Amino acid sequence: MTQSPAVRGTGPGRPVRVGERAARVLTTELSRHQGAKTALLVGAAPDSSVLAAAIDALLPGDALTLVPAETSTPDELREHVTALGQWIAQRVRVVDSLAEAEPADVVIAAEPLVGSADETRTTVDGLAKYLTDGGVLSVAASALPGQAPGAAGELERQSALFGVGTDLVLVNRPPVRVHRLRFTPADVRVAARLTPAYRTSSVPLTRAMHIDSNGVAAAGIALGIAAVAKIARPKSRLWLLPALAAAPVAAFFRDPERDIPEDPSAVVAAADGQVLSVQRLRDERFGDGEFLRIAVFLSVLDVHINRAPVAGRVVDYFVADGGFAAAMKPDAEHNVAAYTVLETEHGTVVVAQRTGLLARRIVQRAPIGSLLARGERFGLIRFGSRTDVYLPADAAEPLVGPGDRVVGGSSVIARWR
Repeated sequence: MTQSPAVRGTGPGRPVRVGERAARVLTTELSRHQGAKTALLVGAAPDSSVLAAAIDALLPGDALTLVPAETSTPDELREHVTALGQWIAQRVRVVDSLAEAEPADVVIAAEPLVGSADETRTTVDGLAKYLTDGGVLSVAASALPGQAPGAAGELERQSALFGVGTDLVLVNRPPVRVHRLRFTPADVRVAARLTPAYRTSSVPLTRAMHIDSNGVAAAGIALGIAAVAKIARPKSRLWLLPALAAAPVAAFFRDPERDIPEDPSAVVAAADGQVLSVQRLRDERFGDGEFLRIAVFLSVLDVHINRAPVAGRVVDYFVADGGFAAAMKPDAEHNVAAYTVLETEHGTVVVAQRTGLLARRIVQRAPIGSLLARGERFGLIRFGSRTDVYLPADAAEPLVGPGDRVVGGSSVIARWR
């Protein structure tokens, strides 16, 4: 295997570059892990945005190993690392080739993969050998149609089998898709040491307010319809209807930043809204034990982003068929619902995303095998809906009751005993 796992370029005059945003996505698994960890960056260059992002993510107990890109030499990298100061130099090691590297918790390919499907498979297999148990491989490929189809197709296949997260980075030249792969199960205890992952699906508007990518698309469609209507019938004012609808549609998908409680015993709300019920029940789909279920109704005015109530590992996800009754009615119990099952240190926790009278579309972005931090975004429901959290009844004490208002990711709805 060469020093770098990537072929540089996707065609004549079309090199694949990794900008700051794509670099941040590639290094997500490194930056979100608050415990001591090891990382391996393959294809590093002194001017690499990925190298800069990886170094920014280092904590005192971390160790980062660099394998030079084909365009760099080990000595150039060592000089660059030394120039960054003693604190960095103590934690960053440069090796001459990949063969000299040790297994790491996070392995990152600094350059997008652009070879054939067979070459990409060989590269992924080779890098996977340097992962510790439960470690994550972060790789990217061009997202432009026809550009490196072999690499893109093979990474899609690998993600279907081993993926724990995929992000499309449009603000890059060319756009790239980042894949995070985990080939062996992660220890569920690691989830408690994670912070919410950076996701391109949450588009920043201001420091405190984001908008989900679904909102960007919906607003864009509304404005596009307005533009077509204006061109087709310039004397009509019908174009004002979709134009004026763009802002409220986008506002529905607002995704504000939230202060997540640091208390490890806290269980936070999975969504904004009003508590409908707090009850103990049994559900054989999730196990033989009794569960404490806290149901929250989301009106069309509430934030519809769903967040993980606890830290854990996604071990199952399934959709149950049903109707579309109003979410605040008892009949909503039998609505179409998506269930995300988490394994935690306290037992099985389930988040149910239920449709409503208007809600017909559930988005879930946490593949089986992924680790979620408490308060981390993992999906959304379009328009009015309901979100239920199931907790082991003997392990959790509820802190809310029917009629209480809760804020997703911030409000403490229960506490581990």
